[in-house]
Amino acid sequence: MTLQVEIEKARKDIRTDGYAVSVGEWISIYERGELDIHPEFQRFFRWTPSQKSRLIESLLLGIPIPQIFVSQQPSGIWDVVDGLQRLSTIFEFVGVLRDENNQLRPPLALEPTEILHSLGGMLWDDPAHPDRSLTTSQKLLIKRAKIDAIIILAESAESAKYELFQRLNTGGSALAEQEVRNSIMVMLNKERYRWLKDLSCFPAFRECIALSDRAYDEQYDMELVVRFIALYKLPEDALDSIGDLGDFLTKKARDIAGDKSFDTTAASSAFHDTFTQLESAAGADAFRRWDSARRKFSGGFSVSAFEAIALGVGYNSKLITKQNDELLTKIKKIWDSAAFTQHSGSGVRASSRIPKVVPFGRRMFAP
Repeated sequence: MTLQVEIEKARKDIRTDGYAVSVGEWISIYERGELDIHPEFQRFFRWTPSQKSRLIESLLLGIPIPQIFVSQQPSGIWDVVDGLQRLSTIFEFVGVLRDENNQLRPPLALEPTEILHSLGGMLWDDPAHPDRSLTTSQKLLIKRAKIDAIIILAESAESAKYELFQRLNTGGSALAEQEVRNSIMVMLNKERYRWLKDLSCFPAFRECIALSDRAYDEQYDMELVVRFIALYKLPEDALDSIGDLGDFLTKKARDIAGDKSFDTTAASSAFHDTFTQLESAAGADAFRRWDSARRKFSGGFSVSAFEAIALGVGYNSKLITKQNDELLTKIKKIWDSAAFTQHSGSGVRASSRIPKVVPFGRRMFAP
């Protein structure tokens, strides 16, 4: 297939339209239930009160706001692909934003901005304190401001929406890769996303990974769940060809969410068995470095150890009958093996590391 044929074929997958929409219209569309902003996404987006205040400032000053990308569902409802933070901020400030339980969120109180210092403490409407409310003319400045809508029409290929979402929300975005994956999974299959989220909350798993607060904020625990589900039974020849790990995990997350025949029961069983055994044997030391000279575990979470140990135990979870001390001994041996240490560490790319450490772990924990 020539480049031109590929271009022509791909261009046919996306059909778009676009026009200017006033903020007042965006609010009305949302209140009528004709705009799905996926309230589940709100946990993935971390705009500060200062960032939100600057957006409202921009609307008041007439500063152009970047366009909003939406996908048109067959029902005609718009699905927000890019622009959730902007729209959520506006809806929160006006006092109409609802959470995933359909409860109204408290209205946003603004902070002082560099240009408009007097915005500090202002609300859209505070009947008890009129001096803290925007005036009618100020409200109209916001409601009449235009934010362009780019609409991915319903006849576009379904995959185009998720590809566009991924491209718009990576690179220069503040979102971590797993936060983008989570959002895509919510768009594809909310129940499958919730299943993965439940796995990430499994107490034995959380005890073993012992992540920092920042790692949890960036959904790294969810990435580890996806990494486990995607890799624990993957054939060795496929491990050699995963390429860029981020792209691989994104594809797998989409596959897990979109495949109705995916066996969640078997995957859940392997996950729970694995981390129950590891928590019992090693607890929070499961993926920390073992220093044989000092006879102690040290340091923080090691993703290389996770790939060797968790995926090794997961691969053999139904066959392992070892007692805790035997399993702990094997975990320690991982760190004394050149077959592991020469392929692990921060300087080794995942595409080079995984084809080596995952099979090593499977052999190490084989009965």
